[in-house]
Amino acid sequence: MSAEPPPEPEDKAASEPAAAAMPEKRPGGQAAGCIPLQGFGRPSVYHAAIVIFLEFFAWGLLTTPMLTGLLSFLSAPLIGALSDVWGRKPFLLGTVFFTCFPIPLMRISPWWYFAMISVSGVFSVTFSVIFAYVADVTQEHERSTAYGWVSATFAASLVSSPAIGAYLSASYGDRLVVLVATVVALLDICFILLAVPESLPEKMRPLSWGAKISWKQADPFASLKKVGKDSTVLLICITVFLSYLPEAGQYSSFFLYLRQVIGFGSVKIAAFIAMVGILSIVAQTVFLTILMRSLGNKNTVLLGLGFQMFQLAWYGFGSQAWMMWAAGTVAAMSSITFPAVSALVSRNAESDQQGVAQGIITGIRGLCNGLGPALYGFIFYMFHVELTELEPELNSDNAALQGAVIPGPPFLFGACIVLMSFLVALFIPEYHKGSGLQKHSNSISGSLTNTPERASDEDIEPLLQDSSIWELSSFEESGNQCTEL
Repeated sequence: MSAEPPPEPEDKAASEPAAAAMPEKRPGGQAAGCIPLQGFGRPSVYHAAIVIFLEFFAWGLLTTPMLTGLLSFLSAPLIGALSDVWGRKPFLLGTVFFTCFPIPLMRISPWWYFAMISVSGVFSVTFSVIFAYVADVTQEHERSTAYGWVSATFAASLVSSPAIGAYLSASYGDRLVVLVATVVALLDICFILLAVPESLPEKMRPLSWGAKISWKQADPFASLKKVGKDSTVLLICITVFLSYLPEAGQYSSFFLYLRQVIGFGSVKIAAFIAMVGILSIVAQTVFLTILMRSLGNKNTVLLGLGFQMFQLAWYGFGSQAWMMWAAGTVAAMSSITFPAVSALVSRNAESDQQGVAQGIITGIRGLCNGLGPALYGFIFYMFHVELTELEPELNSDNAALQGAVIPGPPFLFGACIVLMSFLVALFIPEYHKGSGLQKHSNSISGSLTNTPERASDEDIEPLLQDSSIWELSSFEESGNQCTEL
């Protein structure tokens, strides 16, 4: 007689541990009982661009600025650090959801709207997660181009949505505008949930959301302490602070300044926004790529700061409408600064610390969003310039400023601050491929312990198809061998 097969109970018992372990392995990129990590296709820059466009398009329809409070200074590094451990997709979903949650409350309950919008400012840090997402799916030399495309998408949303929102409001009322903005926000959330694939490689994520994470990995204060220990990152952070502080103040007051001091009407202001937005898209997609290849990362940042300084000085001394239009073209070219700085930060951070690196930059910008408007308002007050929504046209008091030597004192003061930023940026060391071997000891992520294994080139989908990708791959292989030695 032939041997009988093993009894059924033993087979079941043997298979139970394997079956129990299946959720932890996340087959097909499925989170352990949580958010599905699969999406449409492989992770790409296009997923990031669509998320940014829909989020800011929804807010732009309301012609209401999306508030980012001082708390984002702390929340951005924290959310970025957590996304380095648990993946980008859950935090993309969370930031977009809480940022857009106040939109339908505008018509439901004004009290709840103002209550929630103060809280949602903490989560208005989508850019830090998005830029970390882009860093996951691009080669190092491609990131400035990718960041430029994402920033250009942001500019495109702000160019198109206010005009559409104003038309819908004038034709059909504010209820329809809020409804459309809510639908766009829900579309963005559904897109993230169903279409956006997780970009962080699986071997760099814990097996489940129940996995332990040390506070050192998620502590925002630890991230801020690293800034002071790394001279390169400290210089970058000071450059960002000094350059974005006047920019944030300019956003809060410039269009009122155009209306009440220069004499722009609503049509001219809308045309001005459209012109600057369209030229910014061209600058961040076409010129940024050319400048990064010809001048390098650091010199591109310096050129962008130079454009910003010239633009603010022109705003400060300009007293005629044509001067504002000319300075607006320069302002569009200065938009290359942020994606160039983001690429510089990304190059100085490890692949498993992109979230916290971009979070620090986003947090500094959030701090400037709180301080910049207050600074500009104080300077306008010191020079007896009153900008209010109740004065839609040029008044006699502010008209006298057009004949002054400095019609716009805050803008000239902002140019001086950007000059300091330019001088600080001169001391940022130029990045070279060879210097990448020192990242483990000289970057903001160098002092973190127990970091996961870095992703291989197979986990990254190239954005640009050219021969330089193979050169970079061969360099990284040799660099990894040197590091192991």
